Amino acid sequence: MPAEENHFLCQHVAMLRHSFRHWTKQELVAPAMGVQDAARYLFQAPFAVVSHDTAKAPIFNYANQAALSLFAMSWDVFTSLPSRMSSEPVEQPERQRILDEVTEHGFIDHYSAVKIGRHGRRFQIENAVIWNLLDRSTGVHKGQAALIRNWKFL
Repeated sequence: MPAEENHFLCQHVAMLRHSFRHWTKQELVAPAMGVQDAARYLFQAPFAVVSHDTAKAPIFNYANQAALSLFAMSWDVFTSLPSRMSSEPVEQPERQRILDEVTEHGFIDHYSAVKIGRHGRRFQIENAVIWNLLDRSTGVHKGQAALIRNWKFL
């Protein structure tokens, strides 16, 4: 879990920031923030940020506090969850179509869907941004991330 002891996972957050800027030409956090300050800010931000890896069935590998609260999960539970499980089974084909579009085009900024949290709690997200994660030094694809600013519980 991001904390002072692990510098709030600042290397992962640096990749989130770099990739977000690369694809959207916008900043995820203030560009003047240092690496560790940005990682701390992002973990405590009032919007949700999540990411998953590149496994065949991707697993979440990051969630800030807002996302953990939104999904009503602990860090350990969330980061062992296949990302497809954040959508109800009926929504999974559309989710996969969107992720394929992101893979092809780099990002989208109009993702709206019903998501499912712990114990089946459902919520609607609107106009989320999903982007590909790139290793800054190699350009290798490292997964995908989402920025969720708007949601409402159903």
